[in-house]
Amino acid sequence: MKKINLIILFSIMVLNASGQYKSPDSLSLNKNIKFKYQALIIPTTLIAYGVIGLESHTLKDINNDTKQEINEHIDNKLTIDDFSQYSTFLSVYALNAAGIKGKNNFKDRTIILTSAYLIMGTTVNVIKMTGNELRPDRTSNNSFPSGHTATAFMGAEFLYQEYKDVSVWYGISGYLVAAGTGFFRMYNDRHWFSDVAAGAGIGILSTKIAYWLHPLIKKTIFKNKENMNGIIMPVYDGKQYGLGMSMSF
Repeated sequence: MKKINLIILFSIMVLNASGQYKSPDSLSLNKNIKFKYQALIIPTTLIAYGVIGLESHTLKDINNDTKQEINEHIDNKLTIDDFSQYSTFLSVYALNAAGIKGKNNFKDRTIILTSAYLIMGTTVNVIKMTGNELRPDRTSNNSFPSGHTATAFMGAEFLYQEYKDVSVWYGISGYLVAAGTGFFRMYNDRHWFSDVAAGAGIGILSTKIAYWLHPLIKKTIFKNKENMNGIIMPVYDGKQYGLGMSMSF
């Protein structure tokens, strides 16, 4: 019940951040921010599936069946998911560096990415710390939700939003990589299917919220900081992989 209450609270916080109605299918957070209900359908469905899967015997059976099918047909373990989780949003910077311009400049897309990462990371870690879902490999009780999958789908939505007007295939490729990340989390016995589904939903929703809030964040926090430069690069401390970011204003 703790996990269900956290998800409900998170949803209420998102909705309470909204302002007055502008149309039946959207509402305004301020003059520049439009909140579209339709964009919530897929991520909230995925999150709901994951939450229900914590208690539903039917969905737990699906988790076990999925695990057995993967283990029966694939023998060797791979850890590509430790890297692929970051590749989706790093692709945005790589494409820009290659001269293929997306929707936003370095400053705006970095603000959006940072916001999305904070929303996603906070949500995932709070749920993990208050939950008690045993991982398939029985190494710990923080299986729900999948942080790797959340990161990958956060990046996939980021890639889609930045390049959907250039070519929808950039977004599709990002989502394929994100789906592959989720698959390898199950393949390596680190997560159940319901963990992956919830992680995907949280990742997508985090990026959508970041885009909705961006005009407000830019106006209130970065209004006098027109020039921003920086670099994002992977780091490894001998035990865990991560990302480092350095920015100058």
